[in-house]
Amino acid sequence: MSDAAAQDWSDWLGREQVSHDRLDPALAARWAGTFDLPAPDDGAMPQGIHLCLCTPDAPTEALGEDGHPERSDSADSFFPPVPLPRRMWAASKMQFHAPIAIGAQIERVSRIASIEEKSGRSGTLVFVDVDHRTSADGALAVTERQTLVYREAAASDAPLSPPTTGGSFNPANWDAHLMLVPDPRLLFRYSALTFNTHRIHYDAPYARDVERYRGLVVHGPLMASLLLQLAAREFGDNRLASFGFRAISPAIADEPLHLALRQGEAGIELAAIAADGRECLKARASLA
Repeated sequence: MSDAAAQDWSDWLGREQVSHDRLDPALAARWAGTFDLPAPDDGAMPQGIHLCLCTPDAPTEALGEDGHPERSDSADSFFPPVPLPRRMWAASKMQFHAPIAIGAQIERVSRIASIEEKSGRSGTLVFVDVDHRTSADGALAVTERQTLVYREAAASDAPLSPPTTGGSFNPANWDAHLMLVPDPRLLFRYSALTFNTHRIHYDAPYARDVERYRGLVVHGPLMASLLLQLAAREFGDNRLASFGFRAISPAIADEPLHLALRQGEAGIELAAIAADGRECLKARASLA
């Protein structure tokens, strides 16, 4: 039995946390500057801005080695004390109810919805689902179920991840396509916007030598934000009713990343795809 399996996390189910923020003009300007986008004419920020609101505010002394806030079994700890050291944002399912305007007062109510242990190729995995309800000036703006996964540490001599496949990306299979090279400046700015201190996004020696990635790792929510912007380019700002994504394979900084979109019978399909053809993140969306 793993250390994780020996734990009882039932006390964390249903646990809630309430956070407050304000979408002030300075944050809106930094978000737009990060993505080279103009300020909105009507003051309504594009979809994805909620990912940069009500960010974690743990003191520096409470951070673990990887930069994430340490987890404990105290009554004040929102997340369960899963003993597995590696944490990743695995997936999200978002419903958009109303745009969030510059100047809005924000409240986010977060609730632990489920905790489940599974076994994978890399060993024991623990999945934690968190439901978020984000309101702007008292009106519901976004509901989201976020899935986090905790896993065992990689061996010190593990092969660097991800391995290259030798494949390629074919834009002919998609209705819309944009290629960019996410570099450390973009990763740093997105980490700053989200107050994310996970070291895999800015500390190259740590990412390589400890977590065994072959370079800095592009944030999953950053790729999701870029795909939301691709959808906005095709359909207009704040046009999506829903958007869900799942992380598949790490995207590495300074390597080409293809953003792609196509429409089908099942709705709008989007993906972030590496130059070697690996799907890094796949998503589906629907229009309002």
